Order: sequence, then structure tokens, then C-alpha cells
Amino acid sequence: MASVFRPAVDAMPGYTPGEQPRQQGWVKLNTNENPYPPSPAVVQAIRDTAAGALNVYPDPNATTFRTVAAELFGVTPDWVLPANGSDENLTIITRSFCDPQDTIGYPYPSYILYETLGQIQGCSVTRLLLDKHWQWTDAAAGTMRQKCKVFFVPCPNSPSGTVWTPNQLLELLPENGVLVLDEAYGDFADNPHHGELLLDERFQKRLIITRTFSKSYSLAGIRFGFCLAHPELIEGMNRVKDSYNCDAIAIAASTAALRDQEWMLNNRDRILKTRSRLVEQLARLGFDVCPGQANFVWITHPTHDHQDIYQQLRNQRILIRFMRFPHATADKQELTGLRITVGTEEQTDTLLQALQQILH
Repeated sequence: MASVFRPAVDAMPGYTPGEQPRQQGWVKLNTNENPYPPSPAVVQAIRDTAAGALNVYPDPNATTFRTVAAELFGVTPDWVLPANGSDENLTIITRSFCDPQDTIGYPYPSYILYETLGQIQGCSVTRLLLDKHWQWTDAAAGTMRQKCKVFFVPCPNSPSGTVWTPNQLLELLPENGVLVLDEAYGDFADNPHHGELLLDERFQKRLIITRTFSKSYSLAGIRFGFCLAHPELIEGMNRVKDSYNCDAIAIAASTAALRDQEWMLNNRDRILKTRSRLVEQLARLGFDVCPGQANFVWITHPTHDHQDIYQQLRNQRILIRFMRFPHATADKQELTGLRITVGTEEQTDTLLQALQQILH
């Protein structure tokens, strides 16, 4: 019997998210959630909203949130487009700018969802291969500029935590399209965001920055994100989004979270402090640790099998992310490694003790 699905859907493998065990008792360091709770103001906002008029539709434009976000990032509200998680922003962007004959690009290895979104849209997808230092060549960047309608760049990158400079990012600006900076982990970087680039004439109103509340704001369970771009881009993408894409509770929670910058920054500082200790101890255990600026670390080991380390940790109810990137190098070799979310001090101690036993 012939398939009723579009050929592009039949051909695609789909995106596989990190494991989410339903039982208690796991040390969960595999999906880059924040180990600390959100601001108490967020909890109160959720309670107040839940006690209110949930029988009516939410504000389709999330006006209050856009006002608060615009003030924080130094723009006006018409530069802000809220979404049901930053993944929806990425979906809106793909649907807004790409026809099936167009090409999207992204650095590889990085967030594989970009490729999935292109496949869903029926676009061609091209990978900008990164070297062992997580950098690209000028020649390869030039090819991307010519080919791509949309180029996605996670900055910091996952899984490496790499941050590229504005001049490097400019190398990837499509000649006839948009450059998307995915700043899901931006608050953990030395330079928290690239908002100033939105007003940089070199980017010619063709830069979009996406943000999420899943990481630094401890709201992975809420599903809320937003993007920043020139109002001309926002106006067009607004025509593509669902009518009521953000629910009332998510809007209220995220607005409260954004207002409480002190709470977020305190949690950020705790995570960065633990990250420094984790990096130091992993290096002492013999891992090669990639220098990154996110709430996770990417490691490889010169002699031990990465999947075996992952499985032995899982057997002890410690979850990290084993990642495999086929054809990741210029000679088409596979790259494997382990990505570890920075957890609490206690979770980090548990992980390090288990690794000590596994490796010795």
C-alpha cells in the first residue's frame, strides 16, 4: 500500500530528543536543563494565572512579555516574536523563508534539529564541517553564503560550547537570505548575547537571534522562547506563526522570569563555578575537555570507549549524553563523544565518583 505521507516525511529519520526517565532517583545530566528552580516570582505568576480566566484565549501577541523583553535587550516591542519554545521560532523561520528548492545550512557537528526542520520543509540541507578546533574555513563559509537561504548557527554551539566572533558570523551571512543565531545557551557565555549586532549595518536587517527559557531561566517544562529581529522580519514571521502559539501560563511565567534577572544571574554564577570544577576534575581523569561557554561540557577520552562509559553510568542511574555524528570530518569519519550537563555540586560529586570507578 502506497504511503500517504509526503515523500520528504517518509525519507526523514526524525529528531530524537534526550532521554527523559519518568522514575525518580536519576542523576540527570543529559539534556542541559538548569538544576536550580525558577524564581519564586515565576511560581506566583503561574498560580495567579491558573486562578484566573483560563477559559479565554491568551494574548496572541504576548504584549506584556514583548514589552519587558524589548526593554531588557534595548529595542522596541516590534523587534520581539514570542514562541512555544525557541524550537518553534526555528520552525517559524524555516517556514517563513524557505521553499522546497531552497537550501538551509548549519555548522556540523551541532544541533541536528536544524537538519530535521529542513527535511520537513522539503529543503536541501548542507553542512558546514567543523575541524577539530570547532572552526570552519573561509572557503567553506563563502560557499555557504552563496548556497543558503537560511543559515543556523548555535552560539554557543552544542555539543562543543564554542562561541564564534561577530566577524566570523558575518562570514556566514547568506547573500540572499537570513542568518539565525541560536542563543539557547547565550546567558552562560562570556558575552551573554549578540543583541548589538541587530543594529549593525553589516547584517543588513537579515539577522535573527533566538532565545529560550529552558536553560538559564529554569523553565524547560514551560515551553517558551522568543526571537529578536528587525521589525520587517518580525512582521513577516508573525504572519506564519499559529494564532495563539503561546499559552497564558507560559507567557506569565516567562515574563516574571525575565523581570527577575537577579535570580537568573545568581543561578548562572553557581553553574559557571561548578563548570570550572567539573572541567578541572574531568581533565584529571584523563578526558580531553573542549573549552566551552555553555552549561555543559564536551569530552572525549583517548583510550576508553565513549558508549561504554555512557552505559556504565546509566547502569548507575546517571544520565549523560552519548553523541555520535556520522561523516563529521573532511574524510567522512565519525565523531563520538560525551556531553555532560553542569548539575548541582552534589550531582557533580556523584558523577565524578562514578567516573573514577569506571576508568580505574
